[in-house]
Amino acid sequence: MDRPEFLAQRFEENRRALLGLAYRMLGSREEAEDAVQEAWLRIARIDAPEVRNLPGLLRTVTSRVCLDQLRSRRARPEECAGNLPAACAARTGAGPEQEAVEADSVSRALLIVLDTLSPAERVAFVLHDTFGVPFSEIAAVIGRTPTTAKKLASRARVKVRGPRTRRPVELARHREVVGAFLAAARSGDTQTIAACLAPDVVRTADAAALSGDRPARLRGVESVSREISWFGDAPDAEVAMVDGDVGLLVTPRGRPLLAARFSIADGRVAGYELIADPARLRGLGIRPLPDDLMPHHLTRRRPRVNRAERTE
Repeated sequence: MDRPEFLAQRFEENRRALLGLAYRMLGSREEAEDAVQEAWLRIARIDAPEVRNLPGLLRTVTSRVCLDQLRSRRARPEECAGNLPAACAARTGAGPEQEAVEADSVSRALLIVLDTLSPAERVAFVLHDTFGVPFSEIAAVIGRTPTTAKKLASRARVKVRGPRTRRPVELARHREVVGAFLAAARSGDTQTIAACLAPDVVRTADAAALSGDRPARLRGVESVSREISWFGDAPDAEVAMVDGDVGLLVTPRGRPLLAARFSIADGRVAGYELIADPARLRGLGIRPLPDDLMPHHLTRRRPRVNRAERTE
């Protein structure tokens, strides 16, 4: 097997891992595909007799491509027009490989928070906290010292975690209720939905979250349960932290479109507010669920990191 063929084969073996890396850094399937392809073009041009650590080189080059894209990225606001439930249900087409990359326990809420980081913070955090890359290697990617890379990852970690305004036990209970609410909405069964709601449940919404002649306020199980079934048609809905408590987030095309804040009483939803106004969404403290609130089968496995590399 000649060298070009060998490189191409090893690249294909590592493609999915590289796509996962680029997706976390860029938050877009399409941009991740472009970054990985650009990384391959750069690798293919390297005129070296052998590469001892090809996966590491592929990761480094892909990370540098992503860093370049993050630094040159300009604001590209995306808005969903028309009927809100229909916009939530819409989803751009994706191939099986791309869908698999997104399904690898990547919280969309995490991607939203990562968008608030500086390019260097984002790259340092993703490489270290998700892939366990040592800071000496990260430093070479971002052009900083290992100490600075460590500080950048630590700073990003604080921003990603955000504050908790409730006790862990209370948050865990809220996670169960909101998770059951979303599962019931997806079931489409009105009795299952009604079982999640308090008898005098109240739904409020800002103007941007309403379509047609839907009222800004609904009260009672019957009225509310008829409406929330459209949550089940939103494939991009997920449980996330919203302003320090457990809520719901809808993110078609990776952009926050709708958030829901909940009031919980006696193990049921006593009320919830739909927020879709762009200015209000930007002001919300959206965070991914902490690992201790993730369902067991979705808990993110943190990479093993050398104790000397850890950052408190």
